[in-house]
Parts: sequence; C-alpha cells; structure tokens
Amino acid sequence: MSKESMSLSDVLKINNIIFFDGVSENQKFKSYDKQTIFEILEYQKKYKLNNSQLAKHFKLSRNTVTKWKRIFLV
Repeated sequence: MSKESMSLSDVLKINNIIFFDGVSENQKFKSYDKQTIFEILEYQKKYKLNNSQLAKHFKLSRNTVTKWKRIFLV
C-alpha cells in the first residue's frame, strides 16, 4: 500500500485479502476502467486462456469477458 501507483495484480491481491470468502455481497459491484480491462484481456492472450478460465481466474462472469472482447477487440 506504500506504492505511489498500484498495478492490476496489486489490486487483485488486496481484493482477495479483503473478500477472502470469494462470494462476498460486494463482489456484485465491481467495476473496471478501460486500462484494467485491456490488462485482463492481455493476460488472457499471454497465458492462452479461454473465456471461462479467464473469468474464473479474475472472478468474473463469462458473459462479462465476452462483452469486453466484443466491445474492445472489434
């Protein structure tokens, strides 16, 4: 937390610490900016994950990943 700027992985680690149960009520209200979405989609390319694997890794909906790809990778 002493960093001037946090990376996506830093934010996800903190999120996992705060919401350790994995199914918190607050998980419904997550939002991502364009830069973070692009980083997540790049992660998918880098590690050759399908949408389901990526969604599970980042605790997202498969439909969200599909929507992001449709919107941003057209």
